Amino acid sequence: MNTPQSPIITAFERSPDGGRGLARDTRVRWALEEVGVAYGVRHVSFAAMKQPAHVALHPFGQIPTYQEGDLVLFETGAIVLHIAQRYPGLLPDDGNACARAIAWMFAALNTVEPPILEIVVAKFLEGDRPWAAERLPLVMGRIRDRLVQLSARLGDADWLDGAFSAGDLMMVSVLLRLRPSGLLDEFPNLAAYVGRGEARPAYQRAFDAQLADFNAANPAR
Repeated sequence: MNTPQSPIITAFERSPDGGRGLARDTRVRWALEEVGVAYGVRHVSFAAMKQPAHVALHPFGQIPTYQEGDLVLFETGAIVLHIAQRYPGLLPDDGNACARAIAWMFAALNTVEPPILEIVVAKFLEGDRPWAAERLPLVMGRIRDRLVQLSARLGDADWLDGAFSAGDLMMVSVLLRLRPSGLLDEFPNLAAYVGRGEARPAYQRAFDAQLADFNAANPAR
């Protein structure tokens, strides 16, 4: 009988997030920890990410990738959805609830995350442009609009739709990117929601693993 192969994910050799759990491999680690599946990590340098061997796994030369036997996946949404569908623990058994959890995954990635990522562009990639000072408030306003809607939907519930699911995992991962901006503090229920996600033992294990990798790559830090 064949023994199932443990998944192997790729991660930054030297993560630019400083080990704060913001690199996208943390989302995949978290999902694997939630379902109790052991995994391996292959670290990739920025130079190696653009080489043919890695581009064959991820056509855009990014991380993470996910390898499980003959299956190779890229994009965190696709990877986490695969994990959630393959192993119990991240999607409800009820068909309608499962569909709603998947909808929240897409909402996190397609509706909430894009304006959040614009903060990085506005501050660091376009911060020296003459119009940068005018653009940043517009970016922050678009994010705030999304947070108002999300906060209203969450209300005083612990999670977005009943029990914790892959939809919450993805949404918390996206909202964590807001912490340095201070915007999250304007919405106490969302800040508490993110805190509940961070408090989950599976998240803690994923965060600690990513931080350990960063520390190992930066011993003199």
